[in-house]
Amino acid sequence: MPIRDTGAEQLIKDTAKNIFFAEGRLHANTQDIADAAGVSRTLLNYYFRTKDVLIEQVFKEAMLALTTRLDAVMASDMPFKSKVESFIELFLTEANNYPYQETFLITEINSNICKYTNEARPHHINKFMEQISAEMEAGNIEQMDPMHFVLNLFSLMSYPLIMGPIYKKAFNLSNESYTCLINERKKMICKMIFQ
Repeated sequence: MPIRDTGAEQLIKDTAKNIFFAEGRLHANTQDIADAAGVSRTLLNYYFRTKDVLIEQVFKEAMLALTTRLDAVMASDMPFKSKVESFIELFLTEANNYPYQETFLITEINSNICKYTNEARPHHINKFMEQISAEMEAGNIEQMDPMHFVLNLFSLMSYPLIMGPIYKKAFNLSNESYTCLINERKKMICKMIFQ
């Protein structure tokens, strides 16, 4: 049995991730990815058979990498405000590195190509929700259903990323200017949440 060259396989996945998440070319085909990786389309097809298989692999790895880092923050023993600040920093730093990742993930979840499994909620998420409730009881954040707090937090972080291309055109912003704007939001989001 031939030994698989996992270096080539990883190169293809990394290239696809860059094309989809950093460049925003969600409709790139396998030839585009093979060319950018400097490999033959035959080699790409050897590892992934179809674009859908490659997309699903990239999607799963991206979701796992991001959720693992976000989960580590949620599960940490940091004070709540520091935890939320770290969460925002991590999320938006990832967004600066891969500005089209959110759009890609949402598109793929909605396309049903990539199955997003809704497994039982991990313990640390339940613990985080309890912390949100405790912070509300202490008067540190506005009283609401804790789920609304989470929705607000993600909306404040995600919406500007998803709408980035439109905002850049509307306000005539370069990629660098928009990155600066997103970086400014890190502190602004905390101010809005912890008024």
